[in-house]
Amino acid sequence: MESIFSGISEALYLIVTLDPDMLEIIFLSLKVTISAVIIAALIGLPLGAWLVVKRFRFRRIVVSVLNALMGLPPVVVGLFVYLLLSRSGPFGVLGLLFTPTAMIIAQVLIITPLIASIAHQSIRDLWAEYHDLLISLHTSRFQRVKALLWDGRRALLTAVLAGFGRAIGEVGAIMIVGGNIDHSTRVLTTSIALETGRGNFAFAMGLGIVLIVLAVVVNLLIHSLSKTERASTW
Repeated sequence: MESIFSGISEALYLIVTLDPDMLEIIFLSLKVTISAVIIAALIGLPLGAWLVVKRFRFRRIVVSVLNALMGLPPVVVGLFVYLLLSRSGPFGVLGLLFTPTAMIIAQVLIITPLIASIAHQSIRDLWAEYHDLLISLHTSRFQRVKALLWDGRRALLTAVLAGFGRAIGEVGAIMIVGGNIDHSTRVLTTSIALETGRGNFAFAMGLGIVLIVLAVVVNLLIHSLSKTERASTW
């Protein structure tokens, strides 16, 4: 028990003193995760809305596949991206393997189905409410998608937050495509795994505390900016 408290105190000291190595890891983690979430949201939110307003033959199958991809194993995604970006792969000439860009690509593939599926579920209820109105106004499919996304923007934050939560805690895929290279592709989760293996529990615990705090702060910040709680008061 004493060693645990000692590790926590050392971890808090590293955080308070703004340890340079820790700051570098934190900033890279935020850069990769936020970039991936933005790209995935730009793809997933319109996709979820489009699947609501568009009727086609295999729509239910597509939605079922999309829901199934929510549980896609990250290591499989990492392996897939690795094969694509390796020297013998089709995109090996770009030299993206073991770079932050490769990590962003892997995270986008992981969280896009999650964001799209949650967005689809949220907008489906909204579409049932506004279906007759939007049809009577003779709106185009693009206008319907745009209207549903705008009107359901607060509810869609749940999808974005879910994507952020999964991306910030991802380790398997980014370990494969990023390589956990010091001062290059080392992020919070891979650093925690590495430092724990080394026995450097204070540094690992400090990173763990930062990871938890980041997740909580981002959630509170987004809810505050969207005025979700204020809108629901009565």
